[in-house]
Amino acid sequence: MQRHGSGGSAAIRFRIGFRAAGLVLLLAHMVLVGWLTLRPLDVMWVNADNLELFAGIKADLALGPAEAARRIGEGLLLLAPLGVLLPVAGGRLDVSPWASLARTVAAGALVSLAIELLQTVVPGRVVDVDALLLNTTGVALTHLAVVPAARARLRRGPVVRRDEGSQGATPTIPRVGIAP
Repeated sequence: MQRHGSGGSAAIRFRIGFRAAGLVLLLAHMVLVGWLTLRPLDVMWVNADNLELFAGIKADLALGPAEAARRIGEGLLLLAPLGVLLPVAGGRLDVSPWASLARTVAAGALVSLAIELLQTVVPGRVVDVDALLLNTTGVALTHLAVVPAARARLRRGPVVRRDEGSQGATPTIPRVGIAP
């Protein structure tokens, strides 16, 4: 029977704690997004639904560079933390970067779509297809900017001290070849 050193269990505890922290932060972010996007607005009038792709972005650009940057930035940043929080909550280190990106962007798009659909029943809120596009783009950009580098760093492993009683790695004999 093999004895496992405490280095393995410390690494497992680190990953479980990391994943739990990701889940808590994900939940907190989703509560904040829900509060920001699903509370009723007290407005005199409501614009019509925007179902034409890029029409809202063109209208934002027509307002001038400062206002356009603010509005487009809000759309990009609203769900951008999901690009990092979803992979952290998933807790996987050894995964294909493209599969991770596809899963994260798909989940971000579904969350954004759910928000847009829920806004149809909230007074003062309307559906905006450009918000769906900007939110999903924000998730993708954040994921690409942070997750591959963070996973590479975590794969190298945290600094974990082993107990003195640990047996270490299994010895290998280099002169013995592999059987045919």
